[in-house]
Amino acid sequence: MDIDAWVWWLIGAAALGIPLVLTAMPEFGMLAVGAVAASVTAGLGGGTVLQVVVFAAVSVALIGVVRPVAARHRAQRPELATGVDALRGRSAVVLERVDGSGGRIKLAGEIWSARALDTDRAYEAGQAVDVVEIDGATAVVM
Repeated sequence: MDIDAWVWWLIGAAALGIPLVLTAMPEFGMLAVGAVAASVTAGLGGGTVLQVVVFAAVSVALIGVVRPVAARHRAQRPELATGVDALRGRSAVVLERVDGSGGRIKLAGEIWSARALDTDRAYEAGQAVDVVEIDGATAVVM
């Protein structure tokens, strides 16, 4: 029983997919796509040399183009802040006097315990303050 070259390339692509899933290294996926491209070349009647050239060219092109783009995206901070990160820099309204020892504010529709960043400073009810950071369940304001 003689197996066509395009089938071998598909087997190779599937074999490259296994370490892709196990290691989460996208380079294996790019090599698998190169193997699929070589399989198509073989299915269209391309010779062995052309199949290897297509495999190498597609794999190298994907690694050369996709990998730097993925690395750049991985290095960027998310544009959308969530959780307590989203509360930093927001304005709040003092509900109960806030000083260095504590108080209450209304922040993002919720009531939070708060303390003043500057321990010598106090904010009275009704005043607007800015949240500098969140320390546990306490907003630090100024």
